[in-house]
Amino acid sequence: MKIFMTVVLTLFFASFIHAQAFDGSGDQKGNLGASLQDSGAGIVVSYDLGLTEIFSVGVTSTYLFGVEELIAVGFVDRFDAKARANVHLGNTIGFSDNLDAYAGLSLSLKNFGFQGGARYFFSDNIGVFAELNHPIARYKSEGRSPAEELSNQLVINLGVSFNL
Repeated sequence: MKIFMTVVLTLFFASFIHAQAFDGSGDQKGNLGASLQDSGAGIVVSYDLGLTEIFSVGVTSTYLFGVEELIAVGFVDRFDAKARANVHLGNTIGFSDNLDAYAGLSLSLKNFGFQGGARYFFSDNIGVFAELNHPIARYKSEGRSPAEELSNQLVINLGVSFNL
């Protein structure tokens, strides 16, 4: 109960803090978190640079540590890197300045896909993020091994977001 009350009070007082989730042109965000997917879990690091009031480009890299032992995987199967472009909807829809929702497309070493996510900033420098990624087109569409499915399926990323 103490933990629940601490979380509730933190979120309540954080709502009074003015933090901008996406500032537009020149805005720089970094994310560090966990990458969760079927048969594996790992770490994700990403960077986004605002180009206009609603558009950003960035890069993301994922490395999977926890992979089911039944899958024979090497570095190439565990690692993925992608370039991405996002449209930021928070200001357009009229969300709080602390909240930014975004959606976009990505081109990775394994597929062409889309992502959607949100960032919530508790202060000017730190917040949390959640993201869903899913492939639209895979480079190898048929006969993929379980190792080739890694980072080539629905992926959930959760973690900490930073203003850079």
